[in-house]
This record gives sequence, C-alpha cells and structure tokens, in this order.
Amino acid sequence: MNSPLSIQMETVVQSRDIERLVEGVATSDGAGVKLTRVLSQPLQQRLDPYLMLDAFGSDQPDDYIAGFPDHPHRGFETITYMIAGRMLHRDSAGHEGLLESGGVQWMVAGRGVIHSEIPQQEEGLMQGFQLWLNLPAADKMAEPWYRDIPAEELPSFVTPENVTARVIAGRSHGIDGAVQRPVTEPLYLDLYFSHASRFLQSLPSEHNAFLYVYEGDVQVNGRTVKAGRMGILSNHPDADGVVIEGQAGTRALLIAGKPLKERIVQYGPFVMNSEAEIHPAFSDYQAGHFSGAIAGRDT
Repeated sequence: MNSPLSIQMETVVQSRDIERLVEGVATSDGAGVKLTRVLSQPLQQRLDPYLMLDAFGSDQPDDYIAGFPDHPHRGFETITYMIAGRMLHRDSAGHEGLLESGGVQWMVAGRGVIHSEIPQQEEGLMQGFQLWLNLPAADKMAEPWYRDIPAEELPSFVTPENVTARVIAGRSHGIDGAVQRPVTEPLYLDLYFSHASRFLQSLPSEHNAFLYVYEGDVQVNGRTVKAGRMGILSNHPDADGVVIEGQAGTRALLIAGKPLKERIVQYGPFVMNSEAEIHPAFSDYQAGHFSGAIAGRDT
C-alpha cells in the first residue's frame, strides 16, 4: 500500500471525449458461467491491444458454480480481477493459485497452455472481470507465465480529492502498478469515488483507452457513462489525458494501452496474426503439445 503523500499529481490540459458508448452482451462461457461480454471481436482493432473484456457478477450459485473447466489458450495474456469471491486456477505449466477478493491473476498463455478456473464457494457473490491483452507477434510463442497478486500487494493511492485508485498495471500519479509490459504499455486502474469528485489521468495520445463503469456513473466532458456501460475514449491528437467526474459510490475501470498495429486473427481460444498460424495451434493442442490435461485436478 502506497501512502497518499507519495503520489505525484497528474495534469491534463485537454481531456479526451467519449467517442462511443457500448452496452455489453449477456452470454455464457466455460461450463455455463453467466457473464457480460463488453469488449468483443468487432472492437478489437479499435481497442488494440485489447481483445476482450468480460464482466461477471452474481449471488446465484447456478450462474457461476460450474466455473471454467480445462480449456486452451495461445497468443495472448489474460488478466482476471476478482472483486468478490474465490476461484482456483490450475494450468498445464504446473501453476496453481487461489484468486480471492481484491486479487489479480495474470497469465501469459504464450505458445500454449491449458488451464481451469473453478469457484471455491457454493454460495455468495462472485464478481469480477477478465481482460484479454494481445501479445506482439514476436512474443506469441513465448513460454507460458503466471502470477497471483493478492489484494494486499496491489499498489493503491488516494488523491487529494479522495478518489482511491488501485494500480493493476502501468503507472498513475507516480505509482507503479503490479505489472508492467514494455511493448503494449497497459494501464489498468480500478477507481473508487467516495463522494462526487474527479480523477485526472495523463495518457499518450496514440494509446487506445476506455472506461467501464460497474457501479454508479461518471461523466467525461459532459457525457455520462452509466453502470454496465463501456465508454470508448477518443484519440484526438491534442488530448493529453482524461478527466473523469464520478458520483459518490462510483466504481470504474480505466484501461489504456499502446496499439500493436498488427493483424489480429482469432479463432476461439487462439489469437495469432494469420490464418496459417491458427491451424498449427489446433494441431498442437490436439497432439498434446500444450502439456496435456492438468495434473492433479480434483474439481
């Protein structure tokens, strides 16, 4: 936990605008987990380097209890942020970790991994987000990597205007996040407005950025983003950041990153740069080159 006294104030001369509002689509994934897909394939080029954002949240066990049994990935990173609940991760690279309330699970699928995410609760609220971050072509066949970040290890700070920010990735107000990525330069903030206030964040003009509000509502240059909506931020070359005004009790994600500007070819759980690279992903998976089924899985 970083002291509020250690922060550096951000300055924004011209704020970005809300270019477009997006309402997520209700769907299910895994073994029937109900969720809302906010960032989907049609928005991948616009929000490059991000590929997907799912929001899940329910206090009805039937909506989440079956979880996400063994499934493969190749070519990107997954970032799971748990607001409430407990979920066990196991993968074919030998990693295992318990994701609990307020924690983050960061996984690089790289050349291929099979993993499972199974709830470790039979009742109560399970709420969180999964974000997919693309890997550059040069890193798509990298070794799989995994890290659990418990809530107490996530850097956070409070601004003089009493906005609390948790810095999952990137840098904000002089505070480095838990994870840094030199190529895509992701910024991932969870913001909480304890009362009506505003939050300033500088952003490189070439970076793509968006807001997702999950409680309350925010305004950017007079345009409102309500709970359950994503606001895509404009890329005006003169804008040097964003000014977010939030009502009391508002919680929102601010996510930005440097676009790769590479071709995106996704087929299910595989994201590569050409159709020719997708076929080997399937054959490698079917041949057991993703290390096969997860050893010791008892769920």
